[in-house]
Amino acid sequence: MAKFKKKKSEPTSGPEDSKKESSENPVDIPETEKSEPTSENPSSEPPVSVAEKSEKDRKLNKLFWMRVALAVIAGTAATFIFEDIEGEDRRWASIAFMIMVFFGTIIVAKGMKMQLPSSDRKKIVTQAIGSYVFLYLFTWIVTYTLVHAGSISSGINI
Repeated sequence: MAKFKKKKSEPTSGPEDSKKESSENPVDIPETEKSEPTSENPSSEPPVSVAEKSEKDRKLNKLFWMRVALAVIAGTAATFIFEDIEGEDRRWASIAFMIMVFFGTIIVAKGMKMQLPSSDRKKIVTQAIGSYVFLYLFTWIVTYTLVHAGSISSGINI
């Protein structure tokens, strides 16, 4: 909702007074349309150069694709690693494996020595976490289904 500046002048008594007042202050600009000087960088953080920003973006991009690739590899590996475990234990072992691989990527990301501002420190953990989890689970389910498709369908008689 837009806020407009209210006039705080006293009412005029006659038509000649209103003409005189309008010539003194011809345009009343609403408060929302007045431009205020804004600083691009907050005062608490130092300005970041273009080279540093592109380096940071390149490393975050590399971290993203590393986690995507590891999700696919780890999801496929989980199908074969936990083949001997039965029932609920297989599911929990696979989820624990997924979490351990993700913590491994955090350690690798810290080794990349990204120069992140204090407000972006959590990006090391949150970068591609959703993609990682869903790709891991998707790949694990698909590979498990493909590996066990022949053994399940051969037991059904129609």
